[in-house]
Amino acid sequence: MRIGGSLTAASLFLAFYFAVNIVFRIALPDTLGLDESEQAFFSQYLFLGYGPQPPFYNWLQYAVVAVAGLSIWTLAIPKNILLFLCYVLYGLAAREALKDKVLASVAMLSLITLPQVGFLAQRELTHTVALLVATGLFLYSLFRTLQRPTLASYLLVGIAAGIGVISKYNFAILPAAALLAVLADKEWRRRLFDWRMLAAIAVGLLIVLPHAFWLLDNIDSASSATLQRMTARHEASSTILRIGQGLVSLVVAVIGFSALPTVLFAAAFRRDFFRALTATSPMIRLIERMMAASLLAVALVVVGGASHIHERWLDPFLLILPVYLLLKMQAAGFDLSAGIRRFLPVVPVAMVIIITVLTLRIVGAQHVGSYPILNAPMVRFASELTAARQPVLIIASSKYLAGNFRLQLPDVPTVLPDFPDPALPDYANAKGPVLVLWRGRSETDATIPADFAARLQAAGIELPQTNTLALPYLFGHPNHKFAIGYAWIEGGAT
Repeated sequence: MRIGGSLTAASLFLAFYFAVNIVFRIALPDTLGLDESEQAFFSQYLFLGYGPQPPFYNWLQYAVVAVAGLSIWTLAIPKNILLFLCYVLYGLAAREALKDKVLASVAMLSLITLPQVGFLAQRELTHTVALLVATGLFLYSLFRTLQRPTLASYLLVGIAAGIGVISKYNFAILPAAALLAVLADKEWRRRLFDWRMLAAIAVGLLIVLPHAFWLLDNIDSASSATLQRMTARHEASSTILRIGQGLVSLVVAVIGFSALPTVLFAAAFRRDFFRALTATSPMIRLIERMMAASLLAVALVVVGGASHIHERWLDPFLLILPVYLLLKMQAAGFDLSAGIRRFLPVVPVAMVIIITVLTLRIVGAQHVGSYPILNAPMVRFASELTAARQPVLIIASSKYLAGNFRLQLPDVPTVLPDFPDPALPDYANAKGPVLVLWRGRSETDATIPADFAARLQAAGIELPQTNTLALPYLFGHPNHKFAIGYAWIEGGAT
């Protein structure tokens, strides 16, 4: 089977790769990462909104857990299926744009060389994974509608746009940029004035509407965390310096996002790559306008107040880059077969590197000297803390602790002091022992972090005595320990 021969062959190769990723994740410790623990925690609840992130991935995870229960399997399998769908949809989009099945499969496989997609999405991210799927679907339906419009293709545009917005808010820039790009094209702008466009808008609004109602009453909780992340730790003292700082971070993010696949394509296609940079076509110009409009919108966000742009925020805008580069070389009319043969071996090498790094960072943590949170011994923590008494409720300081203890004690409700109901905490109705948890400072210091203490006080919870438990990291030196502070209290408001 030649992995670059067709979309079917490439898809089967990718399916095997993601199956291997699932096996390796199952083989690693049962401790959950940040995004995994968030999903484990939120899978208890079906809400229209959950805070700073849109709810689409939470809804999917809730449905899976409701049917199959909570486990590493039910966290790892949906994520890898979605990542696989992202690649497949991207391949379909590439086929619509490139009109060549071999180049389309090369474009699909080249996603593995985008660090934000190939590595970071596999290591930790969840909401971004849903965003990538929505972006792939949007690009496919957009290109298909422009060239072979049907009611189904218009509806797919609306579905993709709706799912994208409730996956990550920054996705909203992409359909707006696509609209402007299409509007500037004499041949394709008539697609915007087709009655089927109304159907696309309607289905997109229907998908977004339930969360939009929640958002109207919760705009502060939905935006505050994002605004904090977009503000640099050491913000410039003047507006001009802040804007300059933000624009520099945008340029650095663009370079960081696009550098690796660009260098690899340049190395594989050599002189043809550089000679093709001036080639153009209607599809190339459309994509250039889309990327330019999207990045201009991000720059306006910087002017409006942001001072730091992360690379992953550019996912929906620059994901099209491999297709764009292949379109350039195709439009130049070069024979690309030799370059394709040189590029394809990069894909399995990248896959092996990704799986190796994701594994060694955990099992080799002792030798690196830095312990990822997956090395925290959460199974043993749950076992030792509940050996003498079983809680009827767990109150945690963070979603990380809440999700991990939820995984180990799936029959015990887990809450935060201010979630799910800040006005009437579940603590008030608990009939039995309540276990309160926070990240400890050391094995001898049980001090409660000030912010967590304030949240407990606001919820009417008082702790009579605090304790700490410290255990060695998994795959770590015996003297290197992770500490958890805890307290036992009786349920019911004091």
